[in-house]
Amino acid sequence: MILENALLDVLPGREDEFLSAFSEARPLIAVQRGFHSLELRRCLDVGRGSRFLLQVRWETLTDHTEGFRTSPEYRRWRELLHHYYQPFPEVEHYGEPLLGA
Repeated sequence: MILENALLDVLPGREDEFLSAFSEARPLIAVQRGFHSLELRRCLDVGRGSRFLLQVRWETLTDHTEGFRTSPEYRRWRELLHHYYQPFPEVEHYGEPLLGA
């Protein structure tokens, strides 16, 4: 299992629009091969209310990088969401946990 991690800095004042668009976009990723789950969390730190943490669990790295990112659904995902980010997020992928809770 792979964990995709992205810090999303949304344009200040557009957070509600972003969340609405994200609700529309979520089904596009959920139907992808290898998709397991998704969590979107808002930062609680003072002055960081426009920052969100997106974590997506995939079966394999290629399910995300070659599957979803080359799909027609990803093109729609981009149209819905990418104009809300400043700067554009860096996406990282992590393997299995090395230590448990």
